[in-house]
Amino acid sequence: MAIVFSVFVLFAFSISFCLTNGAKSGECMPGPRSQNEFNSWLSGMKEWRQSELSKMKYNDSVYDKFLLWTPSSIVSPQVMIHDRYLYDSELGEYTVDKFLNDFKTRYNGVDSVLMWHSYPNIGVDNRNQFDMMRSLPGGIDGVLSLVNQFHTRGVNVLFPYNPWDQGTRDEGTEDYITLTGLLKQVNADGFNGDTMSYVPEDFWIQSVNNGHPLAIEPEGGPQEATLNYTKMGWGYWKYEFIPCVDAFKWLETKHITHICDRWQMNHTNNLQHTFFNGIGFVSWENVWGIWNGMNDRDAQALARISTILRYFAPLLVSKSWEPHTPTLQWGVFASKWPGDGETLWTLVNRLPTPVTGNQLQVDINSTWKLFDCYHGTELKNLTIERVEGTGSTQMMSLSFSLDALGYGCILAIEPSKVTTELHLFLSHMAILTKQRLGNFSTEHVVLKQTMTVNEPSTRHSTTPVAMIKIPAYPTFKFVVHGIEIEQGNHLGVDVQYPWEENPQVSHAHVMNMSAFYIDQYPVTNSQYKEFVEKSGYEPKDMTNYLRDWKNHSWYPNGWDKKPVTWIDLNDARSYCKLLGKRLPNEWEWQFAAQGTDSRIYPWGLTWDSKRVPTPVKGRNMPGPADVDSHPNGASVFGVEDLVGNVYQWTNEFMDEHTRKAVLRGGSYYQPQGSHWYLPQPYKLDEHQKFLLMSPGLDRSAAIGFRCAADVAE
Repeated sequence: MAIVFSVFVLFAFSISFCLTNGAKSGECMPGPRSQNEFNSWLSGMKEWRQSELSKMKYNDSVYDKFLLWTPSSIVSPQVMIHDRYLYDSELGEYTVDKFLNDFKTRYNGVDSVLMWHSYPNIGVDNRNQFDMMRSLPGGIDGVLSLVNQFHTRGVNVLFPYNPWDQGTRDEGTEDYITLTGLLKQVNADGFNGDTMSYVPEDFWIQSVNNGHPLAIEPEGGPQEATLNYTKMGWGYWKYEFIPCVDAFKWLETKHITHICDRWQMNHTNNLQHTFFNGIGFVSWENVWGIWNGMNDRDAQALARISTILRYFAPLLVSKSWEPHTPTLQWGVFASKWPGDGETLWTLVNRLPTPVTGNQLQVDINSTWKLFDCYHGTELKNLTIERVEGTGSTQMMSLSFSLDALGYGCILAIEPSKVTTELHLFLSHMAILTKQRLGNFSTEHVVLKQTMTVNEPSTRHSTTPVAMIKIPAYPTFKFVVHGIEIEQGNHLGVDVQYPWEENPQVSHAHVMNMSAFYIDQYPVTNSQYKEFVEKSGYEPKDMTNYLRDWKNHSWYPNGWDKKPVTWIDLNDARSYCKLLGKRLPNEWEWQFAAQGTDSRIYPWGLTWDSKRVPTPVKGRNMPGPADVDSHPNGASVFGVEDLVGNVYQWTNEFMDEHTRKAVLRGGSYYQPQGSHWYLPQPYKLDEHQKFLLMSPGLDRSAAIGFRCAADVAE
């Protein structure tokens, strides 16, 4: 009795503390230290569950009446809506089939997707998270069409909610009203509460009142009574040799936790805990535009376990779930899922070597059939170890093999419940598991990037009007690093210049700089208006084009010398090209700003706020400063307005999944209240990677440009 009490106190304190204090990571409870402790451990777990549910006055009506798809949402990737597999920028259309077929090919598909559209670009201007959804291709109608395409393929769709976004444009209504209304408009199925350990009940009540109940998925697990309306959550877990038990699934077996480990390059721990607990996995590969794809072994393992978990989803909500049910081999752990006329066991081998021989000792009805549902075979000619009592229940040992760090699945079932669907499932598993997991590579693949070349301009023999000639310099030390949030320092982040083997966050290269011309100032509204009038230029996608102009034809009074904004990369290229110019390469922009002495700012080594526009820190944007208003901020070459007024386009980079551009100089707009907003690259040895998707999303009130031109030889 003392053992039971001590175990109960340990877990009751641990989990209650975490729930009460809002553990962001979700909670995973330790298993028994040995099988000798199993009975006392399980008794303590059950007592804790009963106590906790009673304390929170738990009501399972949400699980039984609403959103019945959530328990079977096994594989749920967070995806960047910018992903080139999902959106074709040349065709200007979503490509959902291509996107989902890739998942199907690599790991047998997904069940839901978390469609990320805001961070990390949010904060580039005062568009809030909801405005950024409205800026997606086709606007709200386009997003509705996108969601419905996923639904046609049987995939549910969630969007993010960023509670920290309190520094951009004010909607004028409470977030829970705006969000739930917007998600109803696009027919979305739920949302992820970014950075949230729990989501207030107002969001759930409002969605129900809207007639469009939403699945709520805080980034952590639910807290206390929030389990009553929070059917999903993420788990950031620490992994010991003995698998831990999902606390929230233990409280309510219909709750689905998705294990998340975005930067992990070996997902064995994640996948084994997913399978052991009968829960879900976030197959997050495009992390803020950085590709961290699953290796072949992980993809194969996910294909196998997700196929099993999907098929047996009705059993995985069994109220009689018995985690850490006894096994016969050290290092092998099992969960038991009893049902009506059938029982499932999911097993994981935590050892780096295969395990064969007797694995489980089970008591079943002598007439039941037994299947190895991992390998897709029936277990026959079983040896009865001993008979318990005089009835038909028998105790027997089951022998089957487990791969190194692998998985197992056993099904005991009444013959009358064996269906054609079961045989088809077993046949599919036999094909899936034909090769051992150890035959698949664990190599981490870094996607190569290519830089889009800024096409050469007309070669000018004299300095064009309003440009400055930058002299040749054979040994310019081009040193710059990305300042993206959450980037780490591993290969694959930031960008890859033509002379580099891989994308990386820090760059250093000695450049032989040829002479070139560069605009003294960023292109102004009056200059761009003249261009439009002469050329008749009109982009194919007009979304947000010259948004602060009237009818795309006239800028606000007094804005003649302000830099033109709401211009995407192709708009800027078109302007420069018509004038016989081009966009500057990033190293040219930096040399024109920095000169030969590696200074940190155009004027020297220390920041001087008087040399740049006064930053705007409120929720509205009044517009940038005139380009010539801070002449004392000029570089040694006389180039002005380089820092702190508007970001400036330079080069574009592309890999298989992502397009991105490098922004230089930072802007006057600094939204407050969160460190998650786009960081400002004010220093000349810093740049910002900006994800690209479509003109309407890419154009910004804080991004302008200047042109460069080539010098005649």
